[in-house]
Amino acid sequence: MDIQVKRPTDEELTRLGVDEWGIWEKEESEFDWDYDATETCLILEGDAEIVCANGETVGFGPGDLVTFPRGLACRWYVKKRIKKRYVFE
Repeated sequence: MDIQVKRPTDEELTRLGVDEWGIWEKEESEFDWDYDATETCLILEGDAEIVCANGETVGFGPGDLVTFPRGLACRWYVKKRIKKRYVFE
């Protein structure tokens, strides 16, 4: 499963309505997560790495727009306290 990470433009963030999305914060930790819906999030602070069940590793940090596909099983490694805005499709 492909996790998409990109640097969005201000126009894209406005079009997506990111300012209206929920906020989630998590301290440094490790945990398993399964996505039953596609999630798109904007990383505001911190750093994390995701290791997928297939072994794929993806890292991201402040300013990254990340999309996690529905059906993804992974392990989160929050390396520096993270804060993100998020929405589920």
